Amino acid sequence: MSEEAFPDAVLIPLGKAKEWEKRYQDDNTIEDPKTKVRSFLIPRETLEKVLKLETEVVRACLAINDNDERTLLFVGANRDEKTGEYINVYGEGTSYMARSAEDEAEEIVYDGIRPSPPY
Repeated sequence: MSEEAFPDAVLIPLGKAKEWEKRYQDDNTIEDPKTKVRSFLIPRETLEKVLKLETEVVRACLAINDNDERTLLFVGANRDEKTGEYINVYGEGTSYMARSAEDEAEEIVYDGIRPSPPY
């Protein structure tokens, strides 16, 4: 794989992110040890955007994207004092998948990660 294929887009609509997470959860594929994902390349821009949410923690969710690649999705989270659970905090804005004004207001998570191997 060419390093030039590294993506620019890092904003994923929440609905698409949930689809990718479900795809990962449903996947029962046995991986070839030679091509098994051992790490991820994470664009600095992805980390900077999720950190701008100024949350207490960042959650990394495993997913399989539309290219059938393993990926991580980053979401901010804050601890709810009453329940003790961490509640997701999503970014707002225009994702790279936005097609209409309605899509522009959708909550987003952060991606742009590429699995290694092959990258």
